[in-house]
Amino acid sequence: MTIRAIRAALAACVCLTVPALLAAQRPTPIPVPPGQAHAATMTASVTTEPTVTLIHAGRLIDGVSDQVRSDVGIVVTDERITFVGPWDEARRQRPGARTIDLSRATVLPGLIDDHVHLLLQGDPTAASYEEQLLRQSTPYRAILGARNAYHALTEGFTALRDMESEGAMYADVDIKRAINAHEIPGPRLWVSTRSFAPTGMYPITTPNWELDLPHGVQVVDGPEEILRAVREQVRFGADVIKFYADRRYYFDASGTLRSWVNFTDAELRAMVDEAHRLGRPVAAHAVGKDGIEAALRAGVNTIEHGYGITDSLAQVMAQRGVFWCPTIFVNIYVAPGRSSDGNPIYGQMIAQERRAFASALRAGVKITYGTDAGGFPWTEPVASDFRYLVEYGMTPMQAIRSATSVAAELLGQQENIGTVAVGRYADLIAVAGDPLQDIRELERVRWVMKGGTIYKDVYEPGREWRP
Repeated sequence: MTIRAIRAALAACVCLTVPALLAAQRPTPIPVPPGQAHAATMTASVTTEPTVTLIHAGRLIDGVSDQVRSDVGIVVTDERITFVGPWDEARRQRPGARTIDLSRATVLPGLIDDHVHLLLQGDPTAASYEEQLLRQSTPYRAILGARNAYHALTEGFTALRDMESEGAMYADVDIKRAINAHEIPGPRLWVSTRSFAPTGMYPITTPNWELDLPHGVQVVDGPEEILRAVREQVRFGADVIKFYADRRYYFDASGTLRSWVNFTDAELRAMVDEAHRLGRPVAAHAVGKDGIEAALRAGVNTIEHGYGITDSLAQVMAQRGVFWCPTIFVNIYVAPGRSSDGNPIYGQMIAQERRAFASALRAGVKITYGTDAGGFPWTEPVASDFRYLVEYGMTPMQAIRSATSVAAELLGQQENIGTVAVGRYADLIAVAGDPLQDIRELERVRWVMKGGTIYKDVYEPGREWRP
């Protein structure tokens, strides 16, 4: 069989397998009146009457206000919110509308994770990373990625920013396209595709010069090559351009977390300028002080990880409006495995990030919710970072806003998602308890709506739901 025939066979396999796999995972459709389409089971028929849903929220955290509102009515017309106000007024406006009783629950905007890897299944060691790139085909990884996207949705994350396919080319774009076309259920996606690193600075590497192993990134060197690569990624669907600013982390004599910078200033300036010219924001994986400084000199929009943030760097970020995705839990998760691989610095960076977090809070940096899910397995709660945000100094309400209104602002989508307000998409979740008293309630989301469609409902006592 030729290479072309093999690729055709793999593509056919994906086309046949993904719908069958995910059909079994689709949510049980919530009954709607005859003649009204349900988004998860959309048909070609056109409805003339809008679908109206009335939600009775016992408590509402809207993603903006510090105040929790009680006894609130939310009117959803098709996929958007058309009224938020007192329950009695909402009920008078829409008599006879389908009503969802969440009167003993806390309702919030759908959560947003601004840093995930749908195409990864956890990589605490070099061996676990290489296993995926060497032994799993891109179609197989795409199937798992679609599963992960649906899993995140049912945990209450109605939007994700996927921060690199890790060697799976543009599979993240394909998952996004399938979700947008209602072929599979999943969150709203913003994707960064392949990411950039220079020669020899990202795995998989080998000292055997006769082998060219798969790379987890698009390898680029020099401004001209970088310009072409940025244009290529945008052409194939990148919503954001990501690069690896540094590697080889170490602490200097003063205790500052340092790093080796990957790109020259000229290379980074070419990358950032071209991405911005094409209307794409730029995200920098930057861990040490040196990498963060290089990224800020280039004019990036977000710093990912950023464990080496200092007081002075935090002030620069705040002044320039640069967002920070701290990804706390993932480093706690991977530190033991990476230490056993001969990299004990990952364990040392846990305490360093707590200090960086305090600096960023004091300076007023825009801290957004980002987990690096995929760096840890998707069997762990996607909401795992909330408890660390609070432990490291945020109030519970600040932590919630980091995954709602602030996260939406990073995406440039504050007029569409991240808050419960008229005109926004009806992306809503509900929990049984009070997340302001126990932030880990967000690990126990009971009800999920995205765009007016209910994808999870285990709120009613005694009712069970299975994907």
